[in-house]
Amino acid sequence: MILGSHVSFSSKQLLGSAKEAVSYGANAFMFYTGAPQNTMRKEIDKDLLEQAKEYMNEHGLSLSNVICHAPYIINLANKKDPVKWNFSISFLKQELSRCDELGVSFIVLHPGSAVGLSKNEALENISEALNLILENHYSCKILLETMAGKGTECGSNLEEIKFLYEKTNKRVGVCLDTCHLHDSGVSLKEFDSYLEAFDKEIGLKEIGCIHINDSKNVLGSHKDRHANIGYGTIGFDVLLSILYHEKLKNVVKILETPYVGEHIDAKEKIYPPYRFEILMIKEKVFDENLLSHIVNYYKNTK
Repeated sequence: MILGSHVSFSSKQLLGSAKEAVSYGANAFMFYTGAPQNTMRKEIDKDLLEQAKEYMNEHGLSLSNVICHAPYIINLANKKDPVKWNFSISFLKQELSRCDELGVSFIVLHPGSAVGLSKNEALENISEALNLILENHYSCKILLETMAGKGTECGSNLEEIKFLYEKTNKRVGVCLDTCHLHDSGVSLKEFDSYLEAFDKEIGLKEIGCIHINDSKNVLGSHKDRHANIGYGTIGFDVLLSILYHEKLKNVVKILETPYVGEHIDAKEKIYPPYRFEILMIKEKVFDENLLSHIVNYYKNTK
């Protein structure tokens, strides 16, 4: 299984990301090239990049299993303010160039939010922007993420993803998100039916990544609140069936589950759950004490 989690792109850039992934027992990972809420970015350090490649080679990590995530501030759906729309296009181009420099093959993108426009207008804006971006022929491929349908989000159903896929001449791929699918109204207990429909409309080969998350919400709530694996309304067994699905065995799976907290002197300290969630997935046995194990491990680790 190709399984990892979100990691930081620290001061040591890809080298730091790779080391964090290895500490979790992962053979894949996903990162932002900078804070997802702003445009501040450091230049790629070529020495650190070479060190990262050496480290990854030594630890069995392949760049083909590394995913970048585009920042949240990009919104290709709304063209009411041309300056903001063109900024989103320009910034995504910069992110793609950084991915090409790093050698990363995929960047996950939230399609965008209509914000006062009709869905049809918003989808046309997204496809127009993507086609302008794709004129540059980047090596890194854009993966459109399936969304929960919160607010005016685009890409919350198969029809909208298919529209964008076809409008861009099939030059984009797709990132499935289990929490988003569930919250959008797709029952993951019937995941085979969804895959069958996806294969018919787009093709399974276009799934470049899957975000594996449980959900805090009921089916079809359109809220997008992630839960730790087995601690939500999707459930451990259902998520396990997706993780081990034969048709998706070569697809990168990435955990984006919440950090786990403890209260110390009226303040909350939070810890990454990924080491323990990855182990639980590999062992195929749900740990009812997962959250306390995470807290105890990091509390006692210096």
